[in-house]
Amino acid sequence: MKRSREDVIFDTINVILMFLVLVIVLYPLYFVVIASISEPYQVASGNVFMLPKGFTLDAYKNVFSNQDVWTGYRNTIFYTLGGTLFSLFLTVPAAYVLSKKNLPGRNFLSWYFLITMYFNGGLIPMYLLVQSLGLYNRPYTLILLGAFSVFNLIITRSYYQTSVPDTIFEAASIDGASQFRIFLSIALPLSAPILAVMALYYGVAQWNGFFNALVYLADKKYMPLQMVLRNILIYNQNAMQQITEGMEAAEIEAAAKRAYIAEAMKYSLIIIASFPLLISYTFVQKHFIKGVMIGSLKG
Repeated sequence: MKRSREDVIFDTINVILMFLVLVIVLYPLYFVVIASISEPYQVASGNVFMLPKGFTLDAYKNVFSNQDVWTGYRNTIFYTLGGTLFSLFLTVPAAYVLSKKNLPGRNFLSWYFLITMYFNGGLIPMYLLVQSLGLYNRPYTLILLGAFSVFNLIITRSYYQTSVPDTIFEAASIDGASQFRIFLSIALPLSAPILAVMALYYGVAQWNGFFNALVYLADKKYMPLQMVLRNILIYNQNAMQQITEGMEAAEIEAAAKRAYIAEAMKYSLIIIASFPLLISYTFVQKHFIKGVMIGSLKG
């Protein structure tokens, strides 16, 4: 079929706009990469734009020689793996139960969970509660505090309501299977797409989280990788602020060098911290899209 002039103009404009969006999205990622392998002074001076200037891997060497980075990486992996598994352990069974239309008090439980999405006691009461429970400055604190999301519960419940026929569960019940057996033998094997989506949601939240660590952790040995990145940024700012008029040239040069190194480490650490998530997303991409569509359905 011959295309009209209006169709050609529309497609051309659409391609141009999509290309601009692609550039806007990809350029920050590209800049982080070239800034991490450029001379720190060139990056701090704003001379790096399209190509790296003064190729060097000193930023990565400084990152990998920093013991705090390795400790933060280890802690983040522990929080992410442990937190994701614990979150799935809580979310998936609860969503399966709430998807049952014949569950006594189902509406009450749904509203009970939903209210907690919009109302909470606030930061100070939460801090006092964490202290009273003996959870302050514990290695498992971040796993427990980020263990459950009502939003993820609603998505998982919607998956069971829309993607798994009730007739399968009814047939198994007629054959004499208990609800526990039905959940383990039928519901879980059919939950692979939503499990992948929830694992990605919880994993990303745990990997990128830093606020709970900032409030509820005190020891450096428990700090996640994001807190290490934050400390490097603060170190960068403080190093520049330490330069005063009364300082000697050697002292100014040393302070500026520390600031430049911290600036370069910032970009290299962003890549190191983001790489595992970028890799994991490729394996669950199709399930992620399906999960987003499930979340758009009326539960």
